[in-house]
Amino acid sequence: MYKQHTTFNPVILLVSCLLSLWAGIGGLPHTVYAQSDADLALLDRSAKAFSSVVKKAGPAVVHVSVEKETAIKGMGQFPSDLLNDPFFERFFGPQFRHPRTPSQPEKRTFKQQAAGSGFIIASDGYILTNNHVIEETSKITVRLADKREFTAKVIGADPQSDVAMLKIDAANLPVIPMGNSDNLEVGEWVIAIGSPFELNQTVTVGVVSAKGRNRMGITDYENFIQTDAAINPGNSGGPLLNIRGEAVGMNTAIFSRSGGYMGIGFAIPINMAKSVEQQLRKSGKVTRGWLGIVIQDVTEELGKSFGSKAGGALISEVGEGTPAQKNGLKQGDIVIAINGEPVTDVPDLRNKIAMTPPNTKLNLQVLRDGKEQEILVTVGEQPEDMASFSKKMTGATLSNLGLTLQDLTKDVAEQFSYDKDQGVLIADVATDSPAAETGLQAGMLIEEVNRTRVRNLNELQQALKKSTNAKQVLLRIRSGEQSRYVVLQTR
Repeated sequence: MYKQHTTFNPVILLVSCLLSLWAGIGGLPHTVYAQSDADLALLDRSAKAFSSVVKKAGPAVVHVSVEKETAIKGMGQFPSDLLNDPFFERFFGPQFRHPRTPSQPEKRTFKQQAAGSGFIIASDGYILTNNHVIEETSKITVRLADKREFTAKVIGADPQSDVAMLKIDAANLPVIPMGNSDNLEVGEWVIAIGSPFELNQTVTVGVVSAKGRNRMGITDYENFIQTDAAINPGNSGGPLLNIRGEAVGMNTAIFSRSGGYMGIGFAIPINMAKSVEQQLRKSGKVTRGWLGIVIQDVTEELGKSFGSKAGGALISEVGEGTPAQKNGLKQGDIVIAINGEPVTDVPDLRNKIAMTPPNTKLNLQVLRDGKEQEILVTVGEQPEDMASFSKKMTGATLSNLGLTLQDLTKDVAEQFSYDKDQGVLIADVATDSPAAETGLQAGMLIEEVNRTRVRNLNELQQALKKSTNAKQVLLRIRSGEQSRYVVLQTR
């Protein structure tokens, strides 16, 4: 036995109802009152369905207000460097408020205020919100839908995913159940609830516009749900609900040229938030999986060079003593699947490995010399000082210009038809960087820096040290048989 579920589109139904009404007043030759009544009834049921979700979930959505104390030196006008503080640049939360600034002693302390949203996930007072809402704050106040206020403490926060967990001293609180964001489909109805511009319990409705959005530059680990449900400053940390009233995402960011809603909002998938939340509640920190490799996207051109097609993630370097090296991964391997699940690109592989608990065994399907093979790897634990490791791995020179570089080994040189020690290989180019704007791409070779010949990272670094202009560098770039000069400038 099964039940047949009828799908409907309220927009089409609304048009149908209007046409029926028009027909009823002589706009069309035939009047169909029965159909109009049925359509209106269906629209009424759909409206009440949305309303029912909001009634159940609304009491578990909270307003989060924060204070941050900052010591200011100087007198007179409110200092411009404070206005440019990243604390204020977060688009979530209202315009900050500050007292007037008459002449006072040299040192003063200002209380900066901002706000966001959150939602209760446990009846004993555990609350999820965004890390950027509560980071570097001296006081956090949570206001419930019934107007009660509590001082919250931070259980843990994870800047890399922008997830944070708060705790208030309360009991028998309403809770929003967490759904499964992996089951969410593009085009599915979703509901956002939050406090845009401190307008508490604001509800907006839209659809899932896209899934798996990354390379947005918002967090280190990005796999965003994109929605057209209206999200504005102050929605940050609030829930994105499906029509069953389950949280499928946490509203986090917007794309806007005006500072307000433009039809594009982003939410952290609830499955990612749940994984982080469980670790924060258990230990107050997040432990991520790690292989110890440098990877880059496989473009069509790169794919042809490696006997593959576009897609997957190319291993451009394997760190000494890392889990990847111990388990037999090599430079030039292209990871195309993990445990049978396809790997689409660099962010996809990075997210999958990071979300895997250390000591877990994974079956990686790789292309090596154009042939598929499976390699069983044991995932390690990500080092606490990943920045230092990354710098050691890539020689993160020129990173401020968007370039990730590596030495040209014999194997990699053969793949790109270069000679060993011919130059320094560009392993990756950051999106929307000075390097990207000049057309530089992964696989190109740097042969000169400021007219000085370089054959490896050490020589490149030495050439940079001799530069008299820290904001500009002249590079001679080789791509295949052709070379050209490129000037890169910091912004």
